[in-house]
Amino acid sequence: MSKNWSPATQLVHGGTTRSNHGETSEAIFLTQGFVYETSEAAEARFKGEDDGFIYARYGSPTNDMFEKRMCLLEGAEDARATASGMAAVAAAILCQVKAGDHIVAARALFGSCRWVLETLAPKYGIDFTLVDGRHLENWEKAVRPNTKVFFLESPTNPTLEVVDIAGVAKIAAAVGAKVIVDNVFATPLMQKPLELGAHIVVYSATKHIDGQGRCLGGVILSDKDWINEHLHDYFRHTGPALSPFNAWTLLKGIETLPLRVRQQSENAARLADFLAEQKQVSKVIYPGRKDHPQADIIARQMKGGSTLVCFELKGGKEAAFALQNALDIVLISNNLGDSKSLITHPATTTHKNLSDEARAELGISPGTVRFSAGIEDSEDLINDFARALKSVQA
Repeated sequence: MSKNWSPATQLVHGGTTRSNHGETSEAIFLTQGFVYETSEAAEARFKGEDDGFIYARYGSPTNDMFEKRMCLLEGAEDARATASGMAAVAAAILCQVKAGDHIVAARALFGSCRWVLETLAPKYGIDFTLVDGRHLENWEKAVRPNTKVFFLESPTNPTLEVVDIAGVAKIAAAVGAKVIVDNVFATPLMQKPLELGAHIVVYSATKHIDGQGRCLGGVILSDKDWINEHLHDYFRHTGPALSPFNAWTLLKGIETLPLRVRQQSENAARLADFLAEQKQVSKVIYPGRKDHPQADIIARQMKGGSTLVCFELKGGKEAAFALQNALDIVLISNNLGDSKSLITHPATTTHKNLSDEARAELGISPGTVRFSAGIEDSEDLINDFARALKSVQA
């Protein structure tokens, strides 16, 4: 397989294996187990002397194709596909820490990610510190002798803050900690955390990779040594494996990822510019705009903006609900990265379990709205918002 192919080509052809039938589309291997020609062959497989498959919980041909294709896209040596994005996050963190260890994480995280750190990890004697990840000195100050992991997402959910991944990776390297980056909002097309010094990248493949609202999935990518030392046995014995059918669905979705993300990002950028001119809107945050607070970091580490826009309405929750309820094309949903444009009110959905103080720290106000651009015509989307904003008090 040529390593010189562009991402668009790799995402159609990369990592493909075919059965003796020579199928065009990747095959779905809906099997729980595999058979061996002899007892000696089974023994060799379990000893690791034969690279074939053993059990679908450990891996399957369809999952293997998806993992290889993601590695080609991300520039990673190895990967494991999981049943969901949160399965990927939890496995990436928990497989490498033990009681007495310490995690430093950016406070701007998806609500379920914060639950893993704030509720689950302490049950097993794992300590954590949340920091304002935008400032590198905060990461340095939070380090302890037992710090093993740095965890962040960039851009963040939902306020699209950006963390200096290379800067954080340099601090982590100095203390021997591993950096995990949740790269969902950037997608692997716009940001390559491994190239910036991160050790592990996680995705909710449910989002842009499927991108059509069909199935759940996740993936963890890193080097072979880390996966073999930390993730392999955890994955094998705790069973967060992705269904082969979902792996096949994700393989079909990833073929069109560049086309969808390009259109989604163009739509997001146009809508961000439109919203910035509206009297009902007090603030717009979009990584492609020059007024983004971390525009200099974005220029260094991202190849584009994002498919998402965060904005704040002057009228608070009442205005946010009025806008969302008045939209025709754009659907109210807590999902993102879909071919259909989606909108949500984080304070009452994705981040509702945070305290008022925690939401305020993250910049999530009652008027904060998150928009995920789809692949519709941009003029139709702008007209939809223009009409819906008429129902919102300035």
